[in-house]
Amino acid sequence: MLSSLEQEYDFVIVGSGLGGLACAAILAMEKYSVIVLEKNHQIGGHLQVYSRGKSIFDTGVHYVGSLDKGENLYQFFKYFGILDKLKLKRLDDDQFDVIRFADGAEYPYAQGFDQFAKTLISYFPEEKDAVNNYCEKIIEICSKFPLYNLKSTSDGHYLDSDILNINAHDYIASLTENVRLRNVLAGSNLLYAGTRRKTPFYVHALIMKSYLSGAYKFTDGGSQIAIQFSKVIRQHGGKIVKHKKVVSAGYTDDGLVKEVILSNGERVRGKQFISNVHPAVSIDIFGQDRFLNIYKNRIQGLENSVSTFLVHLTFHEKTFKYLNHNIYLHHTDNVWETADYEPDNWPQTSFICTPYISRTGEYADSMSVMTYMKASETAQWAESFSTVAEPGERDEAYSQFKKDKEAQVIRRMEQTFPGISEKIKAVHSATPLTFRDYIGNKDGSMYGIMKDSMSPAKTQINTKTKIPNLHLTGQNISLHGILGVTVSAFITCFPFVDKDILIQKIKDA
Repeated sequence: MLSSLEQEYDFVIVGSGLGGLACAAILAMEKYSVIVLEKNHQIGGHLQVYSRGKSIFDTGVHYVGSLDKGENLYQFFKYFGILDKLKLKRLDDDQFDVIRFADGAEYPYAQGFDQFAKTLISYFPEEKDAVNNYCEKIIEICSKFPLYNLKSTSDGHYLDSDILNINAHDYIASLTENVRLRNVLAGSNLLYAGTRRKTPFYVHALIMKSYLSGAYKFTDGGSQIAIQFSKVIRQHGGKIVKHKKVVSAGYTDDGLVKEVILSNGERVRGKQFISNVHPAVSIDIFGQDRFLNIYKNRIQGLENSVSTFLVHLTFHEKTFKYLNHNIYLHHTDNVWETADYEPDNWPQTSFICTPYISRTGEYADSMSVMTYMKASETAQWAESFSTVAEPGERDEAYSQFKKDKEAQVIRRMEQTFPGISEKIKAVHSATPLTFRDYIGNKDGSMYGIMKDSMSPAKTQINTKTKIPNLHLTGQNISLHGILGVTVSAFITCFPFVDKDILIQKIKDA
């Protein structure tokens, strides 16, 4: 009997982020033979968690939207058979997110469009038309993305090109002269690293609609999504192999990929190949000379979204109450400029959440604080590398850099939660280098390639490449986030399954 690496597979998938796992599940459920190759010790990409002491920390997925009954992610997860197996905690109806400013003013986002509008109008009664127009525009824009609405298209296009060049900042600014309301409506833009110059309104709209359609946390961590997907894949005969770093590929005489080559020299043969790593890294793996210069230069020249500094605070037992909502904290009256910060007033924007841990109930076990950080801040250590799978050391200066940044973040938290410092038992943090090493992109980018309303076609990445049997998936294809990446996986798989039948299966789940 051949070992798992000796046989030829219908599909070889590089990377076990959500995109790779979802593709593997779709294809395995359609009776294809599938293997997923993961370089790390843990599967899941941004779904990974880690523990320090007895505390569990999410690295990328802190909450998820579109999980109310009948919503699109709800249906996708039902189709995969994992919805009932996920441990979920619904965030507060009257405030799943709170937008907070340095003056102490807070503005809640309520669940559901009607309640969301009603709540904001109570804070801005003279802006009723602006708030209602904003909600209507989000619904209108989202209706133009067929797959997000579980609809097929005859022409195979899943983005409505007419609305791709509407700029998010400019559209919101056109609704109202009220600067505070503008900032409130865009107040959660750390969800997509929003910038004034580039971010398209459709990115804002799809993400906002998702969270307004059922916002939930994952009880005891988001890695359960990866675990449940892995069970589905194996149940349908697929394989997932960890500690297998793909470094290059072998080709047939007529230019098809025949195998991928691992860092230890092993080879895995396949008929079709799907890369779930960043498109620029995919070009490196599958061979610079295999891609047209015009394509290669475009992909390698695209700007990535900014990276992040993520701080995890562990609390002494029963000292800090659990928050069943998230906080977006802004120390500026222009929420669109905070990714391009000056080091002396960093951080200007923070995302704050307390993970829901079943054993601690009404008290928070920990707090996660996510802020923007440019990759240039850690450039002096860029030659270093460290993961569980490939341990490496970074110097004392790097440790001190992290401690200094942690202290700056905690000072901000002290302003918001006076006395919080005394409740902190331990502090851990992750820099752009951490995300670079674990996720496999070049600069630790949070959300991959920046979408650009000025030149939308330039930032659209097709799932098909010029190599006939190499395909792309992941957060750079359609949109990042749990919902966006799941949608991208279906788009990647449509050439191999009957899309109309598959969409009907999702609707009938």
